Amino acid sequence: MAEGTKGKIIWISGPVVKAELPGAKMYELVFVGELGLFGEVVRIQGEIAFVQVYEDTTGIKPGEPVRGSGEPLCAWLGPGILGTVYDGVQRPLKLIYESTGNPFIARGIGYDKAPPLDFKKKWHFVPKIKQGDEVQPGDILGTVQETQLIEHRIMYPPLPENRPGKVKYIAPEGDYTIDDVIAEIETKEGTIKVKMWHKWPVRRPRPFVEKLPPVEPFLTNIRILDTLFPIAKGGTACIPGPFGTGKTVTIQSLMKYSTARICFPVLCGERGNEAADALHSLLKLTDPDSGRPLMERTAIIVNTSNMPVAAREASIYMGITISEYYRDMGYDVLLLADSTSRWAEAMREVALRIGEMPSEEGYPAYLPTRIAEFYERAGRCVLIGKEGRVGSVTIAASVSPPGGDFTEPVTSNTIRFVSCFWPLSARIAAQRHYPAFDWLQAFSKYIDTVQEWWHKNIGSDWRQLRDQMMELLVKEAELMEIVRILGTEALSEYERHILNTAYMIREGFLKQDAFHPIDCRSPPLKTYWLMKILIEVYWRRGLEAVKRGVPAQAIRELELSRRLPRLRMEVTEKEIDKLKEFYNQLSSEIDRLVEQYAKK
Repeated sequence: MAEGTKGKIIWISGPVVKAELPGAKMYELVFVGELGLFGEVVRIQGEIAFVQVYEDTTGIKPGEPVRGSGEPLCAWLGPGILGTVYDGVQRPLKLIYESTGNPFIARGIGYDKAPPLDFKKKWHFVPKIKQGDEVQPGDILGTVQETQLIEHRIMYPPLPENRPGKVKYIAPEGDYTIDDVIAEIETKEGTIKVKMWHKWPVRRPRPFVEKLPPVEPFLTNIRILDTLFPIAKGGTACIPGPFGTGKTVTIQSLMKYSTARICFPVLCGERGNEAADALHSLLKLTDPDSGRPLMERTAIIVNTSNMPVAAREASIYMGITISEYYRDMGYDVLLLADSTSRWAEAMREVALRIGEMPSEEGYPAYLPTRIAEFYERAGRCVLIGKEGRVGSVTIAASVSPPGGDFTEPVTSNTIRFVSCFWPLSARIAAQRHYPAFDWLQAFSKYIDTVQEWWHKNIGSDWRQLRDQMMELLVKEAELMEIVRILGTEALSEYERHILNTAYMIREGFLKQDAFHPIDCRSPPLKTYWLMKILIEVYWRRGLEAVKRGVPAQAIRELELSRRLPRLRMEVTEKEIDKLKEFYNQLSSEIDRLVEQYAKK
């Protein structure tokens, strides 16, 4: 640790401490008071530093010492992150509980007492380079099997002081602690000793060569999202919704069934009992493909509402920094933040206490900038290093607008910077329709970019079917206004067929049971064929039948039509032939209806 400056406390206001600290730097990590509480410099006026403290400041008083660390708040990166539950500043909660016996975090527990990584555990290191090889920052030096699901790739860290050079020493295959030197790189500036871990400032994005266009879809295996409002790898999504609409279940579904190799949920500022329930349920999840515990490919960052407010801001940055680290290994990473509203509220409280000019609803004027900076760190990138690896960080963050008001500053500013808007509706949830995404308000800017992948890999008419489905849902909403006033008697057979088709789409496609053994996951091919049956057969063939005199109700009352809403729960992802067979059978049934009514 770099040598920092020393000073003393002048005054205290909640989580904010004003200290006389000559030579302090912005965002420098400092230790406040006799207890050595974690803090970060957020404002400097001459020799006066304003520090936001990540722990409860009760009991500390003016005159107590403040000591700078000489470095910013950093994430500790190395083997052992996966499977761990951290607080907002990356202290492992289980280790703190085992060492103190207290379910609540005692104040003043620093990294010396609760290090983010285990420095005693030995890992089996397998070198991937040899002595004399030319290497540059970002190159993979070797691997460690971190869990049974994830191989941890030990990189030559892309730190500013590291330079390209030649391998002077590489450790032979064997067991080492993360603090052992596993490589020595000879550069023009001297020899650099590389260990299996390093630190990275949480507010500084990790470097990459190039950000790639969002052309490859990030498959969530949630039908409404993959079809109507798709997200690309490296994309950004916002999930606003009031209490009880299913944000937590959606996050669990994304963790379990999305195509992300590694997931990092950040529980930021949620109520303690809810976070505890969510945490317990997350710890019990299993990976659907391997059957192994899901924690073998995830780590959880928790900062509940009864934890110190300032650490909420740090938790978001900690989550994205760890995500970028695994992205640099070449993995597709998903960061789930629940919720960014609490993060913004923490930012507002600290800003007001240090006397910054408030903007809309008391939030600081730089709120849009901070939100933009956070989402900008998502992306699918060509990574530094000779291998030309590609990795991605996809961000899906929930927002908790007060009263479900999407015009409030956090939600409205978030919508400006994300490319997917997945709002959850209390009205739809009250109808027991889950997932409760409001398809009339949601949007995605990735539809044009990902359609080529769908056309090439799944079906050449995917976009046409998707657009037709969306058009029918919009028409249904318009017709329902007429029905509320005049009743269904005022509708033509064509309009009734629209309503019947929209009902089939809602019940047989948009609904998805997250706890059903078959329906919980809907891969692209199954999703495509369900959509094809609904649009090509029920809607288009049915429309031809209606034009030839068949009543819309007669089509709806067909035995196969009655079965259509249940099809999603009856056919597994490996039984696509059954869907193709259903497609042909329903087509034949509608043709039979046409012949039957032609004879009358």
